[in-house]
Amino acid sequence: MSTAAQPLISPAVRRQTIADALRRTALRLPQKLGIVCGNTTWTYAEFDAIVSRLASGLSGIGVKSGDRVAVLARNSHGFAALRFALARMGAVMVPINFMLKAEEVAYILRHAGAETLATDTGLADLAQQASKLDTLVKQFVWLPSEDPTEAVTGMHNFYELAACTVPLAESGMASQDLAQIVYTSGTESMPKGAMLTHDAVLWQYVSCVINAEIAEQDLALHALPLYHCAQLDVFFGPAIYIGSSNVITSKPVPDNLLALIEKFKITSFFAPPTVWIALLRSPLLDPAKLTHLAKGYYGASIMPVEVLKELAARLPKIRLWNLYGQTEIAPLATMLGPVDQLRKPGSCGRAVLNVETRVVNDDMQDVKPGEVGEIVHRSPHLMLGYFKDEEKTRASFSGDWFHSGDLGTIDDEGYISVVDRKKDMIKSGGENVASREVEEMIYRLPAVSEVAVIGLPDAKWIEAVTAVIVLKADQALTEAQVVAHCNQHMASFKVPKRVVFAESLPKNPSGKLLKRELRTAYA
Repeated sequence: MSTAAQPLISPAVRRQTIADALRRTALRLPQKLGIVCGNTTWTYAEFDAIVSRLASGLSGIGVKSGDRVAVLARNSHGFAALRFALARMGAVMVPINFMLKAEEVAYILRHAGAETLATDTGLADLAQQASKLDTLVKQFVWLPSEDPTEAVTGMHNFYELAACTVPLAESGMASQDLAQIVYTSGTESMPKGAMLTHDAVLWQYVSCVINAEIAEQDLALHALPLYHCAQLDVFFGPAIYIGSSNVITSKPVPDNLLALIEKFKITSFFAPPTVWIALLRSPLLDPAKLTHLAKGYYGASIMPVEVLKELAARLPKIRLWNLYGQTEIAPLATMLGPVDQLRKPGSCGRAVLNVETRVVNDDMQDVKPGEVGEIVHRSPHLMLGYFKDEEKTRASFSGDWFHSGDLGTIDDEGYISVVDRKKDMIKSGGENVASREVEEMIYRLPAVSEVAVIGLPDAKWIEAVTAVIVLKADQALTEAQVVAHCNQHMASFKVPKRVVFAESLPKNPSGKLLKRELRTAYA
């Protein structure tokens, strides 16, 4: 046995990175359809070759291993290729929410220290405006879109970079190297950058493949924004890892989604409950044309029980999964499978393959079944910490567990139900009210399309339980009817003190309800 400091074998021999996962799929399935986006189609062999050439082209314009490269773009084949090219060359991807304002984008650019910003034609103005706000951005990379667009003058062209024939130099990267910094869209004033390594993301891929049954035979539709970790790393990444065929779109609206599902005979589709509800309400929905859709996934929030029942009635061939987690765990933590959807309604299930999850009190003791506590995790999926924020990192990992900030209960079978975010728990008249419970009760009213329950400042109650309701088309409902319905089934302190009817509810591009905007609007 050698006593030398140098290892006997190179780390590259045992390396497993996000880009290695694509290469191995391309070697296994070179002629299989890998990517469809608009008029672009790539086999896995073509996809892998484009990724390698793009990585070489990026290296040629000065991007180095370890550099943070920001991406402000909608879903496209260009986004997909860039994701794997950055991984191949050892650069760190920083995806940015394209719904942010210039000042918010600039904060992330500054905080991440990104010198290169990739964008598309539709977001080029926002990218350039943000870059001028005291950032380090020195160059732009133009990405093609789902629909043909003109390249932006003065930006490095995706197609020219992807035509590079200079072989990519070996970067010496390792599985434990940083792959991405994903900024959270939480309730705090400034987003935090979760640092995720290649091996963290790949361990998460394995959990997705096993627990969500992502398979080589799938034909998956990726419609929610790829800048968000759910679409990028729970569905798109694992689908590439296992060798599914993938249709990418930037338009998650019912007419486009239903057309693509029918045209490509899509078998697998993820969307938050808000998008599933929109599909159910669409006059274009024809269950007879969706018989091949076998796997349906949802997350971001719990699917209302009445919506689950409607999906089962109108699309009986779909098996449903609820996937729960957060950015910091790459992001999958627990899963509720098809057989439990109506047996355990409202639950987010049990920990997935590579995750250990508990529900604990403030002393880190496991709560009893039915008691409310904080959900905490241990897992190789977890982030290294928050970029440039040791204080928040220490706080999140206190007691040697990652603290999710979500409140939940656990039953005697180990199934977890998320009660609320710690910051979303309503404290009304000295009593804790879980908004999710009130929402589920209001969803029982047939006229309700969507509802969000929030706490608003009140002189008597401190926080008044307030329901903001969107009605189904041509339906009517009064505040008195809502209050009477809740009074019949719930303790009086849980019953809404106010009911507001709205045209729509504010959401981010991943479909997550933005309750903080509702609080601001109705305060």
